[in-house]
Amino acid sequence: MADLWSTYLLPLIWMVAQSLFMMAVLLIIIAYILLADRKIWAAVQLRRGPNVVGGFGLLQSFADLLKFMIKEPVIPAGADKVLFLLAPFLTVILSLAAWAVIPVAEGWVIADINVGILYIFAISSLGVYGVIIGGWASNSKYPFLGALRSAAQMVSYEVSIGFVIITVLLCVGSLNLTEIVNAQKDGLATMLGLPWLTILNWFWLPLFPMFVVFFISALAETNRPPFDLPEAESELVAGFMVEYGSTPYMMFMLGEYVAIALMCSLTTLLFLGGWLPPFDFAPFTWVPGVVWFTLKAFLVFFMFAMVKAMVPRYRYDQIGRAHV
Repeated sequence: MADLWSTYLLPLIWMVAQSLFMMAVLLIIIAYILLADRKIWAAVQLRRGPNVVGGFGLLQSFADLLKFMIKEPVIPAGADKVLFLLAPFLTVILSLAAWAVIPVAEGWVIADINVGILYIFAISSLGVYGVIIGGWASNSKYPFLGALRSAAQMVSYEVSIGFVIITVLLCVGSLNLTEIVNAQKDGLATMLGLPWLTILNWFWLPLFPMFVVFFISALAETNRPPFDLPEAESELVAGFMVEYGSTPYMMFMLGEYVAIALMCSLTTLLFLGGWLPPFDFAPFTWVPGVVWFTLKAFLVFFMFAMVKAMVPRYRYDQIGRAHV
């Protein structure tokens, strides 16, 4: 009995506790990422954005959560009710599951597996199923058209993400995300005799074209503008989500923003040195690694938000030619 407890039950309980803590922190961060997205867009357009609920609108996301939860969910009469409700749940579960292998600092990871990058690639590839099931189960032409657009777009840009990841793996020789970050401790700065300038060791510089391709592909993979054709409000009225409301709609959007945060974190790990400080001397080395990781991930999200505010949406035929 003692062996059962120490070998299986205790590690399982510890992993579940870590997962719940990670989920709670992640959902709170997502609430403020959503607020930041709206605030940045508003600032570019010279308006205030959310500023009523809480100081500077800091509680706006929680007010929206309450609004979605108390609204009555409406299921179309001709829809497949089981799949209709399963689709948003599947989207959220897959988005959260990928975070199990994301190291936010040295040793701060739920599952430090040797095929971590392959696991994330597999989970993100499955995310398209939630979109396709939701569009098909709605039993309506516009959601189904949005689901088909999403299938064409998300699957296509996964190919480019895969090629970019291969270039990083060739430089590191490992699929483990922790080892990918540790491999960025040495590089160009070390060869130039400037070991304290660790920002030059990160892969964003030697693999800059791949960094750009990965950033653009991440925008398309997460349906961010200008690649938001699966949800294009001006032509598809939210696309595959047009029949959704209240909590199921909120779950779709939550899954989407969790996936966006995942891509920002993955960009940080692959190209921006993860939790490593940009300069290897005090006071930069005094800052905890998780703080550097968070700051870098928010910087990547700021770039995501600026693209949304500045770049117009492509026509679908232009996206189609990009696929080819």
